[in-house]
Amino acid sequence: MQREAMEFDVVIVGAGPAGLAAAIRLKQRAAEAAHELSVCVIEKGSEVGAHILSGAVFEPRSLNELLPDWRDKGAPLTTPAAEDRFLFLTESRSFRLPTPPQMNNHGNYIISLGNLCRWLGQQAEGMGVEIYPGFAAAEVLYDETGAVVGVATGDMGIAKDGTQGPNYTPGVELRARQTIFAEGCRGSLTKGLFERFGLRDGVDPQTYGLGIKELWEIDPAKHKAGLVVHTIGWPMDTATYGGSFLYHLENNQVAVGFVVGLDYCNPFLAPFEEFQRFKTHPSIRPYFEGGRRIAYGARAINEGGFQAIPRLTMPGAVIAGCAAGFLNVPKIKGSHTAMKTGMVAAECVFDALREDGGRREVTAYPEALRQTWVWDELYRVRNIRPSFRKGLVAGLAYAAIDTYLFRGKAPWTFRHHPDHESLTPAREAKPIAYPKPDGLVSFDRLSSVFLSNTNHEENQPAHLTLKDASVPVGINLALYDAPEQRYCPAGVYEIVRDADGGNPRLQINAQNCVHCKTCDIKDPTQNIHWVVPEGGGGPNYPNM
Repeated sequence: MQREAMEFDVVIVGAGPAGLAAAIRLKQRAAEAAHELSVCVIEKGSEVGAHILSGAVFEPRSLNELLPDWRDKGAPLTTPAAEDRFLFLTESRSFRLPTPPQMNNHGNYIISLGNLCRWLGQQAEGMGVEIYPGFAAAEVLYDETGAVVGVATGDMGIAKDGTQGPNYTPGVELRARQTIFAEGCRGSLTKGLFERFGLRDGVDPQTYGLGIKELWEIDPAKHKAGLVVHTIGWPMDTATYGGSFLYHLENNQVAVGFVVGLDYCNPFLAPFEEFQRFKTHPSIRPYFEGGRRIAYGARAINEGGFQAIPRLTMPGAVIAGCAAGFLNVPKIKGSHTAMKTGMVAAECVFDALREDGGRREVTAYPEALRQTWVWDELYRVRNIRPSFRKGLVAGLAYAAIDTYLFRGKAPWTFRHHPDHESLTPAREAKPIAYPKPDGLVSFDRLSSVFLSNTNHEENQPAHLTLKDASVPVGINLALYDAPEQRYCPAGVYEIVRDADGGNPRLQINAQNCVHCKTCDIKDPTQNIHWVVPEGGGGPNYPNM
């Protein structure tokens, strides 16, 4: 069957903050110029916001620029951040520390980023943007010169054996004069573009953290709307980067989460279990006793910052938002920077379309971005995250010196190293004994995945692919005791054996996947390659 093709001026991949901000800004520029412009956004989630996961304390700077009347339009920013607390935890005690200036949240809002994206999607559609949720961009389209000319969605109805099932429907080609890739952290198409066009040549490797989050409804007597709490220290050891957040939203709800830097060394470390253990701390547990867990999810986040920003353009396309890695790690925020990069990309793409009809490389975009507050903001904090490679104490000390003495303008730049190269062999590492979940404040993986509303069509090829099927046992199990069993927060990877304990092999439970991308990042030989499943598959996050 031949694929249907649709033509647009601009196709945007991903209905997150960057993609939707870009779509809105394109339509604003078109209206200002009285120029017809067709804009299409495709989103692999079942609806806009279904795959969006963030803490989130939101800095409205970009939203103020994009839609100054957002309050009148009913944007879901209803809980102003009222109080910041920054705690250092030991196993049994907590100590309040001065709040770093980057973590001062005066003027910010505690929100559901998924709900904000749903609202942004409504604003975009009201301007004439066509949004297609449930359609996963599976392939980049190129012309005879090698320029990007759009994307194609994945075929539907492919059986596990690769044959066409009775409900087979070919993907659709979405062709455009310019394509904006805003897939979010570790986007699968963007990863291919990096390799094809050498976009990461000459820059540091991107580094990542894994963020795991739950949404709770707690006892009203323990709730304080607008309270923002961050912790460092226990349960992490001093060599491992990590920390937590507790954000008190409206309606007695608390968003609680834990972030672990994926440059950790111990192959026995399990970020999910670290998060569950964190909630049992004497200063944290009381918040959740008597409460009700509502939702669960996980997502990788960029931590490479300024020195890991790739080249952002290629013929026919640009990259925006977390797909390129604009998160500000010390702020623990990336939505405001993602939106701004999407807006700047949209303005430069629009100008290119007006000038020569598109298809050329929009080289004005990175230069325009360098003139914005995003560039300066990321430059000033570029050394803080990599300074923690020397340990917690050294990182805190350097962060204070960099912030207060050098004010982000130290005459050096620390470098990054790939996360997948950091694991030590299991024989040299110390196993970690995690407590069993109590079912009250700590839980197991499968009951957690249930709360993420994750669903995939079962009779489809696994979207978690192996370049070499012998590696999981021959290398990962032999050298690192199969760390994929522990770094995956959804129980996707299991080593199963025969009844006698022999014949170990990797079992991939792809239906559990919450699309966090950790396996694609942390696998020590980069043997796991994450590709999109059928559109609409994956988590369906409510209010996350």
